[in-house]
Amino acid sequence: MPAANAQPRRAHSGNRRDETARLAVLHAADDLLVEHGFSALTIEAIARRAGVAKQTIYRWWPSKVEILLDTLIEDSAKRFTVPAENPTAESIRGYLRAFARFVTRDPAGKVLLALIAHAQHDSTTAESLQERYLGPRRAQEREMLARATDAGEISPRLGPDAAMDALAGPVVYCALTGSSIPRTLVDTLFEDLLRPRATPAVTG
Repeated sequence: MPAANAQPRRAHSGNRRDETARLAVLHAADDLLVEHGFSALTIEAIARRAGVAKQTIYRWWPSKVEILLDTLIEDSAKRFTVPAENPTAESIRGYLRAFARFVTRDPAGKVLLALIAHAQHDSTTAESLQERYLGPRRAQEREMLARATDAGEISPRLGPDAAMDALAGPVVYCALTGSSIPRTLVDTLFEDLLRPRATPAVTG
């Protein structure tokens, strides 16, 4: 799954970037991807929309993939952070629901889907996506499941990686094929795969 706060390597080099220009580039790439798709997205178009020189972008990022990865990492960290301190069954459920909303409603979610699709036939994209986004986020998710399991909040039927794959896989498939993702799908996956601790009945 899907944002990791830690970035194993930086995608750019050169002079220190002006923050306003940097954000303009990230927002431009995000918007243009949604408007025109991955194949039509070019550095020239990003530069034009952001109001910066093309040479400036190339000095900061080696490719449009790395620009999109920066966008994805930053937006994921804002939209759906991985529960870290004392994760509960409900905070994990909320995380999965937020992921479903992210890939279906958020422009940055479209970035993730586009990179996943492109990675299927471009090994460089696959490597960068795994190194900079999927790998760090999965490490956080493993820790989330381990802490919740140790606390008795959940009892996963599968190992952490298999569990997260089984939870995220149907959601990503629906998003990639344009299908809606009902909340009942996420909740059913959550209940079946993680077997959360039953909530004690309230007595009057």
